[in-house]
Amino acid sequence: MSLKAFKLVPAVEREMLMGDKARINVECIECCGKNLYIGTNDCFVFHFLLEEKISAGKITFAATKQLHKYLGFKKAVIELKAASALNRLLVLCDNTITLVNMMNLEPIPTGARIKGAVTFTLNENPMSGDPFCVEVCIISVKRRTIQMFMVYEDRVQIVKEVSTPEQPCAVAVDGHYLCLALTTQYIILNYNTGISQDLFPYCSDEKRPIVKRIGRQEFLLAGPGGLGMFATVDGISQCAPVHWSENVIGAALCFPYVVALDDEFITVHSMLDQQLKQTLPFKEGHILQDFEGKVIVATSKGVYILVPLPLERQIQDLLTSHRVEEALVLAKAARRNIPKEKFQIMYKRILQQAGFIHFAQLQFLEAKELFRSGQLDVRELISLYPFLLPTSSSFIRSHPPLHEYADLNQLTQGDQEKMTKCKRFLMSYLNEVRSTEVANGYKEDIDTALLKLYAEANHESLLDLLVSENFCLLTDSAAWLEKHKKYFALGLLYHYNGQDAAALQLWVKIVNGDVQDCTRSDLYEYIVDFLTFCSDQKLVWKYAEWVLQKSEEVGVQIFTKRPLEDKVSFNPDNVMNCLNKYPKSLVKYLEYLVLDRKIEKERYHTHLAVLYLEAVLQLKSVTTDNCAEFTETQTKLHSLLQKSDFYRIHFILDKIKETDLHMERAILYGKLEEHDKALHILVHELKDFSAAEDYCMWSSESKDLPYRRRLFHMLLLVYLNPDSLDCELVMAAVDLLNNHAAEFDAARVLQLVPESWSVQLLSPFLTGAMRESIHTKRMTQITLGLAKAENLIYKHDKVKLKGSPIILSDKKLCQVCQRPFCEPAFVRYPNGGMVHTHCATKRLMNPNMTHHSQT
Repeated sequence: MSLKAFKLVPAVEREMLMGDKARINVECIECCGKNLYIGTNDCFVFHFLLEEKISAGKITFAATKQLHKYLGFKKAVIELKAASALNRLLVLCDNTITLVNMMNLEPIPTGARIKGAVTFTLNENPMSGDPFCVEVCIISVKRRTIQMFMVYEDRVQIVKEVSTPEQPCAVAVDGHYLCLALTTQYIILNYNTGISQDLFPYCSDEKRPIVKRIGRQEFLLAGPGGLGMFATVDGISQCAPVHWSENVIGAALCFPYVVALDDEFITVHSMLDQQLKQTLPFKEGHILQDFEGKVIVATSKGVYILVPLPLERQIQDLLTSHRVEEALVLAKAARRNIPKEKFQIMYKRILQQAGFIHFAQLQFLEAKELFRSGQLDVRELISLYPFLLPTSSSFIRSHPPLHEYADLNQLTQGDQEKMTKCKRFLMSYLNEVRSTEVANGYKEDIDTALLKLYAEANHESLLDLLVSENFCLLTDSAAWLEKHKKYFALGLLYHYNGQDAAALQLWVKIVNGDVQDCTRSDLYEYIVDFLTFCSDQKLVWKYAEWVLQKSEEVGVQIFTKRPLEDKVSFNPDNVMNCLNKYPKSLVKYLEYLVLDRKIEKERYHTHLAVLYLEAVLQLKSVTTDNCAEFTETQTKLHSLLQKSDFYRIHFILDKIKETDLHMERAILYGKLEEHDKALHILVHELKDFSAAEDYCMWSSESKDLPYRRRLFHMLLLVYLNPDSLDCELVMAAVDLLNNHAAEFDAARVLQLVPESWSVQLLSPFLTGAMRESIHTKRMTQITLGLAKAENLIYKHDKVKLKGSPIILSDKKLCQVCQRPFCEPAFVRYPNGGMVHTHCATKRLMNPNMTHHSQT
């Protein structure tokens, strides 16, 4: 596909050059700054001043002839090269390089020249380091010879002569390296070391060789098969070849393009993708050269300049043609020609434009990557979707615009399927960028747009958005949610914005059926949970009656499931007053106070016990079967009566005296320490021997062993009471002894049991008693042994602490006053020195003193 990269602009018209002389032909050109030199076939050199003009966006060139000079030969001027540092123009004519003044074209007075040159070139990467000389490389008329010269302002000096394997046809030079087109091949030759390297074969008899230096240590060559080949001095190619004409006459590099000239056309290939980008008709052309980035072409009658169009314009043309990849490749290549800051701004915009092109083609993955890389203001994308931006948004689209679409309707041409895909993409993209730097500064616009998309699409992420941190604008979002009948979500929005009363009012309407929204089938439970964690007491009290009327068991959770830090905020008495109309809720709340919070207040415990008792009696009166609810309630009653120490025992006992709740009476008697009554009820009225044994266990829980043994002995006596002795009680007594041998004093038991009982009958009890006795004895012996061992350790430590004896005699002197000791009291220092006690107190106390003793 074509691209307009260059424009051909006339520089020197035919009339200016030759006047009425029809046989004058352009043979060579040179351009240095604004100075244009033309060599002709009749040995003239013309000097023009070239002025660039820009008018209405168009570039033109005006050439003003300065002078022309006849060199005095009868042959054509073959080559021109300017050495601006020397103010010299090197002119090749009749195998001689003449040095002339750049301004007046007069030969230098010394007449210095280079003879025997077929062609020549300048070393643009000279090795001498002298700014006032140029290095010239010539192909000599001598067979297979290259010569290197140093050209100064008024003299020339040969510095090197190099032989080549074949006759050279063309040469380019860079530093010490020569790139040569020989008769049959191209080579790289280091003229300093003499080392050469073959590049590839080429037949100069069939085609004109081209050797152009295009950069540091890199050359462009006309290769076989119509290929433009790139080669470095190391003999490698860092860029893929371009496929140009078989009949190329000249070539030049104008990054990122390779420009080539053949008999009829100027072709422009991209170095980036090697594709042909532009073809310009140009007949009879025979010169194409580049001068400091300026590409000049010439026929024998006129000179033209290839003016490159700005890269920005080329890129925009590619984008307009939807050639995105080419535009991006060209944009990256433009980095080297554009200032960094300007390039970054331009490149970001190009990425954004490319993203919108992919977006319009529904290539969303590519679009997303380009939007991210180009740091797109996401509102540019949102603004394509009608009504998504908040009404308060101040966003204005980029100018010039990044795309050609007014809105999504125009982009999709009303295709609903495409529109749905575009909305799905925007949902995904906004969700990804909302927590990144891309969203900084306009999070409200992003989240509000995302909410609208979710609501419109009935997307499950709508609720996730509203229950997490978000920046949805209340006014816009509320109207949109109401429009799409998302009342539950609207309540979440109100809650997030601190309007809990409005949220609850809306949710209650949904539960009551005043408005329709099936988002949550468990909305009632959700409201209860919401009130449970609500810190606004007035709001909780306002809806307490409503939730309790819906369900006593669930509604009471607004008081019983509250977080620990909020429990003190509700007075239990106030709550109980509210719950008096709801007995099930009242029981649940009292259980919460007594069992969960473990509040040790008699009225709560007694009230709960009474409620349990009334429930048991009521259930017992209406059902004959042992139903689950009765069993559960009775179990709760038993547990409370057994474990609580805070209810009014006599009050409860009075309530059940005239009932058949024997187990409850037994428990209460146990609480009153009237164990004989309790055991009598369990054994004689209930005949529940297992319950009697359990009674002894829980009644003695957290008590000492003698207390527990006393209870078990009481139970044994009940079993062995001679007034009510029967076989059932005897067997219960035997089982009691055999199953709980450790709970009895064996000697006392043997005094109580009838003499008629056999040893075999009580063998488990006796075995257990003996085992317990022996175990107790052995444990006592172990304890005694451990105590003796511990005592021995203490004695050993005491002996060690006493240490060695200290002998005090009248020969010992006090280290302070140097007087003998007259009394047995003394102070001894760790170093063994001894002093009087009064001497020790007169000086500062030695902190290292460890022993104070008396003999």
